[in-house]
Amino acid sequence: MTTRCPFSDPQDLVSRVSKTRGQGPIRASGLSDSQVRSGLSALRDEAAAKGWPPLIWTRTDGYQLDAERAALESYERAVVREKLTQFRRFITGTVTPHAAAHPNDKWVKHIVAQLNSIESTLDLIASA
Repeated sequence: MTTRCPFSDPQDLVSRVSKTRGQGPIRASGLSDSQVRSGLSALRDEAAAKGWPPLIWTRTDGYQLDAERAALESYERAVVREKLTQFRRFITGTVTPHAAAHPNDKWVKHIVAQLNSIESTLDLIASA
């Protein structure tokens, strides 16, 4: 099923950027990395608020608004795996040393327990 792209206006930056194969949004738009990231985040928020299809990105197809179920699921798993990796690095690089330095601290015990639970949940989602 193909949904008409709500951003199909040829003057729209995101529509133009999504069609620029091999260039990427930063180079194609002339905007900075943070400007493109902020714009895409705002676009995702707006799309969700208006009930539009989700905006995803894959290496093979670039940006997509009307992706099939399998592509959406694959994208979601990839994002969860990425976040899980970031989360684990936060735990091992910040929380674990904090816990080792202050083993009797109530806050440290609480945050370690909560973060272990979150890590376990993300791991289940990523491996499902």
